[in-house]
Amino acid sequence: MNKRKISLYLTRALALSFVLLTGLAGINIRAQQVADTAFNPPIEKPAYAKDGGPVVAIDEAHYNFHTADGRYLAFANLLRRDGYIVKGSSALFSKDSLNEVKILVIANALAERNREDWSLPTPSAFSDKEISAVRDWVKAGGSLFLIADHMPCAGAAEKLGAAFGFKFSNGYAMNEKARGGPMIFRKSDRTLRDHPITRGRIDAEKVEAVATFTGSAFQAGKDAEPVLVFGPDVVSFETKVAGEFPPETPRVPVSGWLHGAVLKFGKGRVAIFGEAAMFSAQLAGPNRRPMGMNAPVASENPKFLLNIMHWLSGLL
Repeated sequence: MNKRKISLYLTRALALSFVLLTGLAGINIRAQQVADTAFNPPIEKPAYAKDGGPVVAIDEAHYNFHTADGRYLAFANLLRRDGYIVKGSSALFSKDSLNEVKILVIANALAERNREDWSLPTPSAFSDKEISAVRDWVKAGGSLFLIADHMPCAGAAEKLGAAFGFKFSNGYAMNEKARGGPMIFRKSDRTLRDHPITRGRIDAEKVEAVATFTGSAFQAGKDAEPVLVFGPDVVSFETKVAGEFPPETPRVPVSGWLHGAVLKFGKGRVAIFGEAAMFSAQLAGPNRRPMGMNAPVASENPKFLLNIMHWLSGLL
């Protein structure tokens, strides 16, 4: 086997190791992800009295892979303990459906075509009418928390992200030189940026490192504020089928691209992140391996999530 073939083989093996470790590719593996109902991290200073905070709607109208009673159960429960009023929403986006909502969370929405078939094409999960409604709602003062994982989820969120100046790469963002496992974003190397979200309200809310579990890369306009920035050696594997990485798979260098960013838009706010498991607490695979906020490597992720919510709420 020549050097080129060896290199391509190793690249494919690396990509597959990421997929197996994250447990996000293939219907059988996806079915093995369950919420960790025992996950209950401390909250140093709750933002609001019980049920005294803003209304948070978690989208469940677009074949979402993460829902309030499913893989985002820990997400929803953590926010409730911080005082937010959290509910799942099965309504399509419109002026009326968003009227009572302060923060809209969209996590890994999919078009109907990709509900079970995670292959190209990956059309928008949202109609043009819905995208206009969300844009107008944010401009008037709403807050959008858009989370779009690797392909096909990034492709499904592309048009909605573009309405706010973000451009997704519909692939798998991975470090070619790593041996697999989570990516760690650190303040010390500026892959985790200094921002009110990483400073928090008090010292106990400061965040120095955040772990993510394979997702998408994106670019943003000049008014966006970077939060998670990819370091060296990160590429986006532009796959045609989720979890399949033949040697000819295009690889787009994404060092310096974003994995998380925020934007003030009109009177409202937008937070965009390219990975969903980092805000979950799941047990993955037959061995029930912790993945997400419950993983030892992600001990600061719960604080990070609450700080994002505090920024979206206007507390930061």
